[in-house]
Amino acid sequence: MTTGKVVTIANQKGGVGKTTTAVNLAASLAIAERKTLLVDLDPQANASSGVGVAAEGESDVYRWLLGECETPAVVQPTALDFLFVLPATPDLIGAEIELLNCAEREFFLARRLSPLLADFDYIFIDCSPSLGLLTVNALTAADSVLIPLQSEYYALEGLGQLLSTIDRVRNGLNPGLDVEGILLTMVDLRTTLAHQVEAEARGHFGELVYETIIPRNVRLSESPSHGRPIALYDVTSKGAQAYFSLAEEFIARQNGSGGR
Repeated sequence: MTTGKVVTIANQKGGVGKTTTAVNLAASLAIAERKTLLVDLDPQANASSGVGVAAEGESDVYRWLLGECETPAVVQPTALDFLFVLPATPDLIGAEIELLNCAEREFFLARRLSPLLADFDYIFIDCSPSLGLLTVNALTAADSVLIPLQSEYYALEGLGQLLSTIDRVRNGLNPGLDVEGILLTMVDLRTTLAHQVEAEARGHFGELVYETIIPRNVRLSESPSHGRPIALYDVTSKGAQAYFSLAEEFIARQNGSGGR
């Protein structure tokens, strides 16, 4: 039986386009009629609001993760037929504390996601900008990690710390964890720095770096405040076109395989 591929989108640095990528890549794949689940594992709940969904009552990813509510009550539809979301609330911040003393605390998310793998082509996990226990759960549950990399001076320095964490998770918790790819985000090709960061990233990581780059784009920045992925907010914008290209490249990289 084919099972869905789980991709964690992670970077311990904030403001690198992580949630923007989670929302808009998931939406673009949904438009391509891939049934996609977006798991919001960030207490800021920006991925949830970015697709116009709020948790209903006490049915949210926090209570679901701890087994206090069942999956059908938590998975919410969106404005796109093939896109669903498991929404967060600020209560999720308590999960780091509650899981701390639990046995096998790194595997809670993997166990909860397991029954959903047959229902989706892709499951994307949006993480908070940290390398805490929730992010470790996301890495342990994932087949691969997609890393947004902002075109700025210290970006590659921070990337080394994340890659070290991925190696530790691979060695101790999830031997099958791969790096799905590195995505250059918030790129302003009018600047020399952006070209330097791109050249250095491609020189060091080669084909792991997506050919698609995500430009700085006003419409892309506006869309979350309207609770809509960029494809629904302004389909003709450069931001929307970039994420469509990324989805095409992402699908092509799967080599016809959508599962474990």
